[in-house]
Amino acid sequence: MWSCGEKKLGQVPNNPTIEQKYGVFSKLDACTFVTNVYNEGTILSIVTDSSPHGTHVAGITTAFHPTEPLLNGIAPGAQVVSCKIGDSRLGSMETGTGLTRALISVVEHKCDVINMSYGEYTMFPDYGRFVELVDEVVNKYRVVFVSSAGNNGPALTTVGAPGGTTSSIIGVGAYVSPAMAAGAHALVEAPSEGLEYTWSSRGPTADGDLGIYVSAPGGAVAPVPTWTLQRRQLMNGTSMSSPSACGGVALIIGAMKAKGIHVSPYSVRKALENTCTPIGCLPEDKLSNGHGLIQIDKAFEYAQKAAELPCIWYKISITQAGKTTSSKLRGIYLREASYCDQSTEWTVQVDPQFHEGASNLEQLVPYEECIELHSSGKDVVKAPDYLLLTYNGRSFNVVVDPTKLSDGLHYFEVYGIDCKAPWRGPLFRIPVTITKPKIVETQPPLITFSGLSFQPGHIVRKYIKVPYGATWVEATMRTSGHDTSRRFYIDAVQISPLKRPIKWESSALFSSPSTKSFTFSVEGGLTMELVIAQFWSSGVGSNESAVVEIEVAFHGIDVSKDEVVLDGSEAPVRIEAQALLSSEKLAPTAKLNKIRVPYRPTDSKLSALSADRDKLPSGKQILALTLTYKFKLEDAAEVKPQIPLLNNRIYDNKFESQFYMISDSNKRVYAMGDVYPDYAKLPKGEYTLRLHLRHENVQYLENLKQLVLFIERKLDKEAVQLSFYTQPDGPVTGTGSYRLSTLDPGSKEAFYVGPPTKDKLPKNSPEGSVLLGAISYGKPSTVVSDQGNDPEKNPVSYQITYQVPPAKVDEDKGKNSNSKTSKKSVSEILEEEVRDVKIKVLANLKQGTDEERAEWKRLSVTLKEYPKYTPLLAQILEGLLSQEVEDKTQHYEEVIAAADEVVNSIDRDELAKFLSIKGDPEEEDFEETKKKMETTRDQLVEALYQKGLALVEAASLKGEMAALAANLDAEVVGKPGGGGGGGESSVDLFEETFKELQKWADAKSSKYSTLVMIRERHSGRLGTALKVVNGMIEEESGKKKLYEERIWLLEQSGWGHLVAYEKQWMLVRFPPTLPLF
Repeated sequence: MWSCGEKKLGQVPNNPTIEQKYGVFSKLDACTFVTNVYNEGTILSIVTDSSPHGTHVAGITTAFHPTEPLLNGIAPGAQVVSCKIGDSRLGSMETGTGLTRALISVVEHKCDVINMSYGEYTMFPDYGRFVELVDEVVNKYRVVFVSSAGNNGPALTTVGAPGGTTSSIIGVGAYVSPAMAAGAHALVEAPSEGLEYTWSSRGPTADGDLGIYVSAPGGAVAPVPTWTLQRRQLMNGTSMSSPSACGGVALIIGAMKAKGIHVSPYSVRKALENTCTPIGCLPEDKLSNGHGLIQIDKAFEYAQKAAELPCIWYKISITQAGKTTSSKLRGIYLREASYCDQSTEWTVQVDPQFHEGASNLEQLVPYEECIELHSSGKDVVKAPDYLLLTYNGRSFNVVVDPTKLSDGLHYFEVYGIDCKAPWRGPLFRIPVTITKPKIVETQPPLITFSGLSFQPGHIVRKYIKVPYGATWVEATMRTSGHDTSRRFYIDAVQISPLKRPIKWESSALFSSPSTKSFTFSVEGGLTMELVIAQFWSSGVGSNESAVVEIEVAFHGIDVSKDEVVLDGSEAPVRIEAQALLSSEKLAPTAKLNKIRVPYRPTDSKLSALSADRDKLPSGKQILALTLTYKFKLEDAAEVKPQIPLLNNRIYDNKFESQFYMISDSNKRVYAMGDVYPDYAKLPKGEYTLRLHLRHENVQYLENLKQLVLFIERKLDKEAVQLSFYTQPDGPVTGTGSYRLSTLDPGSKEAFYVGPPTKDKLPKNSPEGSVLLGAISYGKPSTVVSDQGNDPEKNPVSYQITYQVPPAKVDEDKGKNSNSKTSKKSVSEILEEEVRDVKIKVLANLKQGTDEERAEWKRLSVTLKEYPKYTPLLAQILEGLLSQEVEDKTQHYEEVIAAADEVVNSIDRDELAKFLSIKGDPEEEDFEETKKKMETTRDQLVEALYQKGLALVEAASLKGEMAALAANLDAEVVGKPGGGGGGGESSVDLFEETFKELQKWADAKSSKYSTLVMIRERHSGRLGTALKVVNGMIEEESGKKKLYEERIWLLEQSGWGHLVAYEKQWMLVRFPPTLPLF
């Protein structure tokens, strides 16, 4: 290995983590790495960067420059345990395996605080396997967990998981101060006061929690890896604000330990949140900034003062009074119009949460707090005055009356104060967020917001109840009054149950006053938040405000089927459409552009993972289920595995991890992926997909042993455009086509979408597979959208699928038997049937063992009672080719003899005569005769081809290759050669066979490339042979023998540099083993 810049061959540290050794691959790449050894030395892990992100984040927290202290991180004395969760095989995407192993390492190394600058959208806040493990680490092992809230702002409810959606994690928003703007971002004029970055995600969560708890500086010039060829770099994001807060937490913990104060994530978090400096002056600013900008000195003072108080966290669970539901909320979030038009009552359950291991008698029984409840808006949110809280928890009711509020965003809090120690600040908070929407009353539905004035960082939020029947919006935005270019973020968000937030976003640059148009889909009946934000650094240095007018027009075509399923029959599907809002152009278009083929595992293996790094802190061993799937591609294609049960959920998933690899028969891996599978280009061939699932619960994994997986393939040129009809018989008769019409408000119109015709079905679409694509109905303004015949370009499209039916019965099977029957006797017909059955039995016999091969040979000999019957002789030749025998010389002689029997059984003169004449298709039995002759020609060509290959192999075994090469050179080039002695040698036979093959087939075809390559190679034409080999590799890239042939040809040509290059690539193309998961 490489250690501290010095090469130490064969020396691997016993514990590289403790020894803290690192290496550099080379001075050229300047890329550092570290090693870890697992499983008693059987696994060596070499770890390097996926990106500069992790180094930058760690530098913000703990960078230490003793000679340049101004470059230090927040907590330069802190020790760092680096846990890589970004998988380099996936770019830098985090995986469940990496996340779980990181938490195990945190507990193993007794870490005090975690920073995680990663995250994704989630469907369910505060839910999933990772969240369960985090709760255990925080509550049992008393680790403070700090994480980035996300970079998906400025709309509300854009916080990501886990940082912004998990109760036990402190989610951090990104703040920029005037000094940062001037120094780090080098702006010509800094803002007058600090503000949240425009892109920083906002709360609340979908279940009402605040989402953003604190804010910290969200940009920094910090260290980056040496391979970037620079020491430091400016980056910004909540990925930077989180380590900034984490460094502050490290300072607090260090000071608490120095003072002998007991450290708890509960007390540290309370100290942070209750000492923040508020950002902004409006109550709703908390949804952007949390409780404010962290103040480390004040937080430590708070912690000192609270040192003797019990360490408690208050778990909040909320339900609507009188409403039966299994889901608990963490806040009150009234977003829809129906909630804003009436008072509602909510039951709040408060449960004090002690750390695991708390003493029943000394801590739980004596616990009692008298809490004074406060409401920040008593006219709207009413709560009791007092609450006596004991360990078993208490509930109280809150009444929310938003009926007198104006349209827009409103934020309130109900919070509890310790009557005996009010200096502690709020012990718990119940966020109450109300987004009262504006009702669109015009017909057609159109709403305009004008005179909106913008300065850098200014955000305008408008809430609109989307009219029922609306499915898309056409928006027009006009700017005026600005002398410099302005950049705006325009977002639209809706929230629907059991869905991730429905979000549309755009970034528009107005270089001068102008107009831009946008179109996006909406869901009728739900509140839409429309956000317009001038980017925080756009327009600085200008004294002019940008004035914006935005016009929002709602359109919609309501259809009877959100998803269209064609069942594989010839019957079309009836669709009913109506426009509820205004006249709309109805112009349906549908295209099937993908195919999904279902597979079940061919093998499953359940095993316990290594105790080195896959044993949970609780002592439970993580188990792994490895499922193996086999599939074949007849042509090169772009494919993507789909696992409907597991895909697209990393944090809101009860399964710990999923990872797949696609490899060929040579163990070469072509694609890898996890929860977000992507398309991969695969050449023609057979593939194995291994899927790796992890969990501690054996029953969960047992239930997935027959998990269905789909291989999705892009159709590209084979995509099928579907047709529409006015009649149910249209797909069969071809009449009554439907194109477009105009829907009047309130009127309905129906039409049919037909299935694809059988001749349009793509190749390799087996029974049970599904063709899928999109269908759209409306036709937006051409100024806004130009979709053509592609429904996916329409702002609103729906999924359409077609179930591939069973293949049609072979029409030729038994088709002409009647005409023949009249010309043959019963005995002749019976003899032919018996013969064909015998041949079928021969074809189905196995030849895996000597006994099976002997049985096959006995039957093939007895079938010689049908001499000159070409199909039988061709079957015997095929059987010989499938054999694996030790005596290769005799085997090839048998193949040559069998091929000769096939060739001699065919009247080649008659065959040539028939193929050269253009027959009359109307003539009786012409088609049958033509098919028979073409089959005979194919059998002849195959026999000649296999004979040629066998002659070469036989010559090689007999040592006649030199004679073969000399003979070929003499015949083709005209040089004297040394043929064999008496009799016809394999040399003469090869050339004779090749020339005969050329009469019946195009020898340049890829099918016969092997024979052409051998002929060219032994003729001394190495360049031509190399060209043929390269073409064969393009056709069949998985054959190791072809690459070895290429290397041999390059060696013979004297191109040593290419030989060395190809030999190195052989290790990649044909690895000895499959990689580990």
